[in-house]
Amino acid sequence: MTARAPAGSRFLLGAVIVAVPLALALLGPVLAGDPGPRSVSFTLGGGHWLGTDFVGRDVWQQVLHGGRTVVLTGLAATALAYLVALPVGLVSAVTRARRLEELLMRPLDVLLAVPSLLLILLVASVFTPGAVGLALLVALVNVPDAARIVRAAAGEAAARPAVEALRMQGETWWRVAVGYVGRATVRTLAADAGVRLTGVLYLVSTAAFLGVGVAPDAADWAVMVDRNRTGLMVQPWAVVVPAVLIVALTTGTNLLFDAVLGAPSEVPRRGLWRLRLLRGWSRSSPRPFRGAAEPFLEKGRRVP
Repeated sequence: MTARAPAGSRFLLGAVIVAVPLALALLGPVLAGDPGPRSVSFTLGGGHWLGTDFVGRDVWQQVLHGGRTVVLTGLAATALAYLVALPVGLVSAVTRARRLEELLMRPLDVLLAVPSLLLILLVASVFTPGAVGLALLVALVNVPDAARIVRAAAGEAAARPAVEALRMQGETWWRVAVGYVGRATVRTLAADAGVRLTGVLYLVSTAAFLGVGVAPDAADWAVMVDRNRTGLMVQPWAVVVPAVLIVALTTGTNLLFDAVLGAPSEVPRRGLWRLRLLRGWSRSSPRPFRGAAEPFLEKGRRVP
């Protein structure tokens, strides 16, 4: 019980930290109401809780409207990256066809050599991506290293004797790749997902900061930091509040994933049970299996 207390505390702290930006991002447009009249740029007071921005708009209204794009684009980009990386990595790890593995992984290595932000800016110079296009671009630049991490984690699990035992039992590829290898890599991929979501949020914010995917005067947390930084010394809330919300979102996400990873995990046991069955430990068989299962018998074990 005492061992789980730190993980529970991290989970509670992460949930509290991430709840504020998530609530503002998802419920902010509903609670914002109609925008009021514009005032003087970079002023405090005058009926504005957090002052006004660089064009005289209410900062609190902009904060309520500006989080949904960042959050939804980051979550969509992360999900799309894993939607491609998971099958590519699992197939590369489980397959015995070397040519198939090379065909899947080598093009990703070429894409991995190009800096992520540079690739996004190059594509944005030719096309004008919106929020959906930005999510697709960020997902594309995250696929190569995500697929390599999936390949490395799944490759270690695929080399275990239990996987060979499952194959000799005639199990389907889906049962071997997803039922055993996939489950064995859950903790590693969960840790990577927390770090990757943080990187995606920063990449989305940086792209929006540079004007990719959003309008120059859009209600977006990253755009607010960019456009209002000229008045930081006069009206700091227009920069500090959206920047703190982005940092809180990424920090809280990492705390949540750390807490989940700190909890005891369930080890996949189906493959171990079948391995014991091949070793002759099944109660339904009076004699241990021989032939194909012979490599799994312990040395020196007496066979009746």
